[in-house]
Amino acid sequence: MKKTTLLNPALSALVAQCGHFDEITVGDAGLPIPAHVERIDMALSPGVPSLVACIDALLTELQIQSVTLATEIIEINPQVHQQILQRIEQEQRHSGRQIEVVYISHDAFKQQSHHSRAIVRSGECTPYANVIFSCGVPF
Repeated sequence: MKKTTLLNPALSALVAQCGHFDEITVGDAGLPIPAHVERIDMALSPGVPSLVACIDALLTELQIQSVTLATEIIEINPQVHQQILQRIEQEQRHSGRQIEVVYISHDAFKQQSHHSRAIVRSGECTPYANVIFSCGVPF
């Protein structure tokens, strides 16, 4: 049995398959997911698991170099925004690497998510609680 934190086989396989610059979106329960993008559905019930819980698990194995957020999260969902930024700061300290944070409109975010290797659907039910991770390399 696997002994690292990330036990979900679909998420673990996704991380193992990604290369430099590949993107993974982690979204709230309402983010549209196009048919051509792999869907990894973690949602159990409203709020479970939270977006941040999904991010925490994913970052145990995923090397990231940048993060994209919708500009709207800053004013409309400041609590989740701050939680995401805290996770990014922790990841920077842990990896010793700078992680760029980019803001784009929610409409542009949805379009960019269509290019992700997969979209991970959380149970998060707060507005604009979505993030796109651009994969880095650990060397």
